[in-house]
This record gives sequence, structure tokens and C-alpha cells, in this order.
Amino acid sequence: MPVLQIDDGGFRLDGEPFRLLSGGLHYFRVHPEQWADRLRKARLMGLNTVETYVPWNLHQPRSDDFRMDGGLDLPRFLELAAAEGLHVLLRPGPYICAEWEGGGLPSWLLADPDIRLRSRDPRFLAAVDAYFTRLLTPLQPYLATRGGPVLAVQVENEYGAYGDDTAYLEHLADSLRRCGVDVPLFTCDQPADLERGALPGVLATANFGSRSAQNLAALRAHQPAGPLLSTEFWIGWFDRWGGHHVVRDPDRAAGELDELLATGASVNLYMFHGGTNFGFTNGANDKHTYRPTVTSYDYDAPLDEAGDPTEKFHAFREVIAKYAPVPDEPAPAPAAKLDLGGVELAESAGLLRSAPALGDSVGSPHPLTMEQLGQDFGFVLYETSLPAAGPALLELELVRDRAQVFVDGLPVGVLERENHEHALAFTVPRPGSVLSVLVENQGRVNYGTGIHDRKGLPGTVLLDGTELVGWTSRPLPLSCLDTLDFAPTTATPVGPAFHRGTFELGETADTFLHLDGWTKGNAWINGFALGRYWSRGPQRSLYVPAPVLRQGTNELVVLELHASRHARTVAFRNTPDLGPTEE
Repeated sequence: MPVLQIDDGGFRLDGEPFRLLSGGLHYFRVHPEQWADRLRKARLMGLNTVETYVPWNLHQPRSDDFRMDGGLDLPRFLELAAAEGLHVLLRPGPYICAEWEGGGLPSWLLADPDIRLRSRDPRFLAAVDAYFTRLLTPLQPYLATRGGPVLAVQVENEYGAYGDDTAYLEHLADSLRRCGVDVPLFTCDQPADLERGALPGVLATANFGSRSAQNLAALRAHQPAGPLLSTEFWIGWFDRWGGHHVVRDPDRAAGELDELLATGASVNLYMFHGGTNFGFTNGANDKHTYRPTVTSYDYDAPLDEAGDPTEKFHAFREVIAKYAPVPDEPAPAPAAKLDLGGVELAESAGLLRSAPALGDSVGSPHPLTMEQLGQDFGFVLYETSLPAAGPALLELELVRDRAQVFVDGLPVGVLERENHEHALAFTVPRPGSVLSVLVENQGRVNYGTGIHDRKGLPGTVLLDGTELVGWTSRPLPLSCLDTLDFAPTTATPVGPAFHRGTFELGETADTFLHLDGWTKGNAWINGFALGRYWSRGPQRSLYVPAPVLRQGTNELVVLELHASRHARTVAFRNTPDLGPTEE
């Protein structure tokens, strides 16, 4: 593969002028059996490059556990990109934002109560250096200087919006170089943050979604010579629970792209294909109010969540054709989808009753956070005995992020971080009644100083003004549901419960799981975690990739945290419902 050079005139590839026409495609948000399909479609739209972040928290879920296989087989993704004739921009972090859980920073870092993330804290830098060594050493053959597709590597991510410690960025750049990265490095920031986030001697790039001439002028003012690149040219946006499904007019977005390319600048579309926050991997924002991101990362991108071309795909292809050759092949057609109708979930297992089979409890005077328990995703079940009968006022100093409260197994209320709720009144039926608090991690904050986001009940718990002590904390990561003891039931269980059903398939294809009438929870198909659902919307269906299905019998498990308004049935349909759009 050719090598990227940077000079005062712009980018060159083996000495020839070169324009990056790139699109975001995060391998970790796409089923690995669909990587080749998405990469082919990137080429067919006229892109010559794809960009991907690298999620540290998935690759290294524990400090002593590093993974690069299955859906995290980054070398295979890079090989597939090269086979399609695509170059790659690699963005390894350590922080990636990406509306991803914790901005990609692993939760085990937060087990240290006073660690300072994204800083020169020696504990953080030591962890980053070890991560880079384990990630980048096997990736060296994929650098363009060794014949691979990786043209350039990013240093940190939008650091200027967070801090202004140049020495921190220098340490990261030096660490990348020590790990054998000998291709060009670059930083990216929004135009107003360029001074704080740039690193002398490293290419600065800008992130924006409109007013290209104005924003590129700001980049040129900061960097008088060299290539102009928008590393994140925002052509859509993400959704949050309780909001609208955000869309952007295709013609207007194409016009903005045309304006940018007319300047001669290079571009990376954010996103070309968004994909899905499968399982518990969505992030959250907290600008005085906590706002978790939905499961879908459709992003109103040229390829939708299922990998089908949208109007933007065709509009962008026409714009790109004005500035570069586009493959003389027809645009891909939408893939077939399954429409299965209803599936009954006839077996159930109560969560509180099943908890001992899902995780071991740990005793302590005070509730332990997820990080203290060595847990990244899922729930924690906290339990203690109540000293006396009668009216009681429970006060939770911090709820991270949603607490369902039970007395002797019966629900008495919900406290939500998003609504700034902390207190709940109820009646204790007898001395020694069991207080159970099921806390959901709805996604660690991925932007700003809120990334120091410890989950569970990090603060003091009071009952009638007196601190409650003597707790058990039980981690429920729900990474494996094989230990659940399901039984047929016709009655609706009280409290959170898992529901299971099966369905038969003669052939497999993508489909969408619709949970009309269900309230809030998670879903798994054949053990694959599809993600979260919530009746508050906007998202009202979950994308089911064809590779997680199989011919013959398939198993669906739904964790419902509250109750279904109808019989326990779901539907698989051939179209998604991402909710109402903004007017």
C-alpha cells in the first residue's frame, strides 16, 4: 500500500497529490460477518478511506485481560479494508468519545478513587502505555510503511474541549512512536478548541458539520500550511432516550459536503455507517442533566443501521463524483429482511429470585460501586435489612443511574439520575424487612469532566436521616444467562423478570425486534445482546443482524424491568421504528 506524506501543499501518496475521501465505520458497532459488506459499500459510494475508533474498554475489559478476536479482531477488519482497496485512519484513543460507554476508557481505571483520567496522572499514563503496547504491536504489519492500509493515526480525541496540557499529548505521541507507529500522526478538535488541543509538529484537523469555508479558515489560521482535513464532518447526529430521532435533510447535507470539497480539503464523514450500540455499550452526556444515548447508532448516515443505502448515500455519491472517480458499478440494493409476526415468550424467571445464579454478593458496611466490584456493564443489586416497621424515608445521595426499590420483593418506587431524584417514601411492613435496590448503569458519561462516572450507589444511603449500614452488593453483568431457571407461566411476574421464547427459521436475514407494550429492559437472541429498549422512545425497535440468527430453533430472552401491558409477545418486522423526527 502507498505511504501518506504531508507537506506544505497538502497530502501526497507516494509523491502524488492525494485527497482523503473517508467515512466513519466502527468495526465494534457492526457484526464482524457484515464488515466486508459495509466496506464494499464504502468503496461503491466513492470513498477511498475508512476511519475507525478503537474502544479500549472492550479490548481490555480488565487490566490483565486483552482481547483482539471475534468482533474485536481489528487485524481482520484492516485486512478486509485493504482487500477492498481502502485506506484506514486509525483512532486508538485512549479516549474516543463516540457516544460510547465511558468514551472508551475502561471502567477498571475508576476503581482508583482519585485517578485523573486524560491527564499526566502516572497511574493513567502507565495504563495507557501498556494498552498501546498490547494493541499496536500486533498492528505494526498493517501500517502503510509496512505495506498495510493504515495511513495515519490520531493522538487522543478532541482534547481541546477537555484540557490544555500539551505535555500530556506529547506523552501519548511518544508512546505511539515507541510502539512502532511511523505513519503520520494527527489531532482533531472543534475549531474553537484548536489552540488547546493541537500538538506542535503534528497535523491539526477540525470537526464540524456546516459552514465549511468559515471553519476551514479557522483551521488555516491556526495552521498556515499543510493539508486541510475535517476528521469529523457531521452529516447526522445521535439520539438520546426521551428525545426525537434526529435526521438531516439529504440534499442540504450533500450541499454542505459539496461546499467542503470545493475548497480542495479532505474529509472524513462522521458517520458513513453508524451501526449499533449492542448490549450495554451506549454512552451518555451530562451537561448538568444526565442523558443516556439510545441503542441505535443509525446516525442518519449514508448507510442506515442495517447497512442499506439511504438517500444520503446516493446524494453523496453524486457530489463525490464531481471531484473524484466513483466506481462504475450500480449502487447496492437494500438487503432482504424477515417479517415473522408475533413470538410468544411463555417462560419466565424473576430477576430478584434468580440473582444468586447471576452473580456472587459481597458484604460491606456501605454499598460498593460497580468499579469496586470489578464490574463494567449491567446492574448491581444492593440489599440490607430494615430495622423497624412503619413509614420510612429512603434517601440516596447519588443514583448512578436508575434505582428500582423493593421491600420484601415488592416494588415501592424508582429513582432516576436523569430526573435528579434522591428520596422515596414507603411503609416497612415488619422489622427485618429486606430492602432491595436494583441499580442500572445506563451508560457512563462519554464527554467532558463527567467521564469520572462511577456506577451504582457511590454516596451515602439514609433511612429516616440515619445512615443505613450492613449491605450486600451483588454484581449482575448479565454477560451470560445460561444459569437462569425458566419455567412456564401464565401470570405476569411482579418486579423485574426474564422472559424466554423460541421461534423457527427456514432462512436467515436481518430483521427488527419490536416490543410494543413493553416498558424497559434488554433483549438477547441466541445469547447475543441486542441492546436496551425503553417505551419512552424515540427508538421503538432493535436491529437484529442476520448472523446472530440461525436456521432452525432460535431463542429470544427479554429482561423486562417493569411489565408488559399486553400478553408477553413481541414481533419481528422488516422495518425499523427509530421514532418521530424533529420538526
